Amino acid sequence: MANVALNDQDGVLRSISDLPPTHYAVKIKSFSLLSKNDIDKYYSGEFEAGGYKWKLVVCPNGKNVKEYLSVYLAMTETTSLRPGWEVFATFRLFLLDQNKDNYLTVEASSGKGRRFHGMKLEWGFDQFIHTKAFSDAVNGYLVEDSCVFGAEVFICKETSRGKAECLSMIKEAITYKHTWKVEEFWKLDQLSQESKAFNGGGYKWKILMYPNGKGNEFTLRVLDLLQGRHISGKASRWFRASDPESGWPRYITLDYLYLPKNGLLMKDSCTIEAELTIHGVANVV
Repeated sequence: MANVALNDQDGVLRSISDLPPTHYAVKIKSFSLLSKNDIDKYYSGEFEAGGYKWKLVVCPNGKNVKEYLSVYLAMTETTSLRPGWEVFATFRLFLLDQNKDNYLTVEASSGKGRRFHGMKLEWGFDQFIHTKAFSDAVNGYLVEDSCVFGAEVFICKETSRGKAECLSMIKEAITYKHTWKVEEFWKLDQLSQESKAFNGGGYKWKILMYPNGKGNEFTLRVLDLLQGRHISGKASRWFRASDPESGWPRYITLDYLYLPKNGLLMKDSCTIEAELTIHGVANVV
């Protein structure tokens, strides 16, 4: 006997199979300790099926439902996939009946595939099995506080939607400030100078300066150390991988920088300050 259907309701098919899961099985000992230790989710080890990486996710106290165990299939290691990827897969999740040595299997009815993508990495069943049926030793699912779950996954197709992104705006944006003192300005002979990297909103930033100008002038934000009349500019920019630098190519003339009375270049040193506020982050999905 390979498969015997039990019922098909709410788009979920439950059946009994003599065959073990094709791709992965996980045995959990002392299952009750998951709930006692407030572990809402258990993620299994990683396994491969159809050229992709997966994990089983077991929720001993249910997810979004009460009095049920919830079990899901989660896709992992997706960073190497093409932007806009989508994977359609059919899968079955297993629970071993240790008394009869066969398996309760749960799957979407009519072999309906599920669409895994960057915004939806988990699919499964909120009402995988009722906790009473699971805990009753007569049913053989939980024996001496141990149980066995399994999975098999079959890929229908892979598609790509092309490039896409997700913008996350930040409600309470924080302003970050970094000050960079440039010593021995007159001895700088490189085309550009950059500050040490500093952190801002979880990203690394640098101040970039062109001491001999970029084009006819140079990009610089400098502090007036005498009278506090700082030379500053304010702008809103989107930084992207293809355009990581932003500023003003004609920020201040060299003649104005060199005048002692302006307080910008003191004892062959100047101070540059960057102030940034991150209002949103767009990521490829």
